[in-house]
Amino acid sequence: MQRSISQLNDLELTDFVRLIGRVFERSPWIAEAAWPNRPFAGRAALHQALCRVVLEAGGEKQLALILAHPDLAGRAALAGTLGPESTIEQAKAGLDRLTPREIEKFRRNNAAYREKFGFPFVICARQNRIEAILAGFKSRIGNSREHEIQTALEEIFKIAELRLADLIHE
Repeated sequence: MQRSISQLNDLELTDFVRLIGRVFERSPWIAEAAWPNRPFAGRAALHQALCRVVLEAGGEKQLALILAHPDLAGRAALAGTLGPESTIEQAKAGLDRLTPREIEKFRRNNAAYREKFGFPFVICARQNRIEAILAGFKSRIGNSREHEIQTALEEIFKIAELRLADLIHE
């Protein structure tokens, strides 16, 4: 059920975190830190406030946020243990219909990326399809770790924006 921004602004902290805490993968601390900034003028203002929390959190918390993301078409997806938002997003990208050969490509790419950078490859699956995601692995593997941290955060902000659109009508 979608809510209005005014309904969201009226929520107590625990209810706000319960609803908005899912916007960033397994990281309800972001919603909790943004809550005191109410009232939000709109969905975009809320998104900006949430992203500002992440940007001001420092490298350790940013890395923890990136690490909270599952591998694309990884073990959790194959076992059916992804969170509901990630399950829907990976399905929209077609990752729930991979052939065994494609699953192996994802496994290899996830492993190589994680080995180089120490965290999972993050891309906004809802804005990409299988071919684009595989191309993303290839184009991004040559980047520096610092560049990939920044890119992962930008992708996480896109994911959060889409998840907020699912929760809040304007």
